[in-house]
Amino acid sequence: MSEHPDSALVRRGYDAFNNGDMATLRTLLTADCIHHIPGSSRLSGHYKGQDNILEMYGERMELAGGSLRVELHGAYPDGRGHVMAVHKYYAERGDRGIEMPGGLWFTIVGGKITDIDECVQDIDETDAFWGPAG
Repeated sequence: MSEHPDSALVRRGYDAFNNGDMATLRTLLTADCIHHIPGSSRLSGHYKGQDNILEMYGERMELAGGSLRVELHGAYPDGRGHVMAVHKYYAERGDRGIEMPGGLWFTIVGGKITDIDECVQDIDETDAFWGPAG
């Protein structure tokens, strides 16, 4: 049984993210892609466009001192242009660490990601880790 192309696309995105390969990530996103981050931390909000999304990924890495990594547990397509990805992320910031289960809900059109909705197990803990909005 071969992997669904939408799941393979998401898996490539996770690999590129974990390797800091922003050039590959850019090729997987539409120009007007939107990434939605829940909560009220400095990273929460809606990031529209490749440049804004990739800049936010860079800020996450910077805030975590390069320690951020995401372990993909599964990428589940619905066959209609959506993939639910389940993961756990790990990061350290100062004297604080976080290990948080979560997921991303991807919308895919024409072989590219058009929308990413992020979910985490504990929004309050995530907000505290990344810090308050400025």
